[in-house]
Amino acid sequence: MKIICIGRNYAKHAREMESEIPKEPIFFLKPDTALLKENNFYYPEFTKDLHYEAELVLKICKHGKHIAVEHASNYYDKVGLGIDFTARDVQKECKEKGLPWEKAKAFDNSAVISQKFIDISNLRGHINFSLKKNGEVVQKGNTKDLLFDFNQLISYISQFITLKTGDLIFTGTPEGVGPVEIGDRLEGFIGSDKLLILSIK
Repeated sequence: MKIICIGRNYAKHAREMESEIPKEPIFFLKPDTALLKENNFYYPEFTKDLHYEAELVLKICKHGKHIAVEHASNYYDKVGLGIDFTARDVQKECKEKGLPWEKAKAFDNSAVISQKFIDISNLRGHINFSLKKNGEVVQKGNTKDLLFDFNQLISYISQFITLKTGDLIFTGTPEGVGPVEIGDRLEGFIGSDKLLILSIK
């Protein structure tokens, strides 16, 4: 099982990070040890600036490579909610040194996913999702604002990496990313359906 994460897939998020808007999808990988399905997340000791990034997550249902865009919808059947945790201070230091920054993104439990996934067939039109921190909405996203939609992502990734059943694709985060502290509570929604509850310990 692979965890594939898309960077800068919402223009406003790219701008808030003072980054260029990409002309093609940007992706990176997290190991399976990054996956967290529990309701508690323990703040890692190697960072002092941990940020949440709420994202829709696709679950791959079919083995495929070199998938055409027009056939890509056959390769995923469920969507859930995830949080891509980032050790922002570690990432900044790595970037400044021109080093890879997996240790800022791929650490244990850094890929939180909802225990419930929704069948794509039950969703109509564009998908709204949101994240609350301590009861306040901090992120709101809608798939109409994706720079690269689900089918484009599937097709692009599959030109480089074979997709297998059970793989997860974090499809990018909207603007509003920010820090968490011990004691915070995160709640994630697709529409009005609460799919994710997470306590920072």
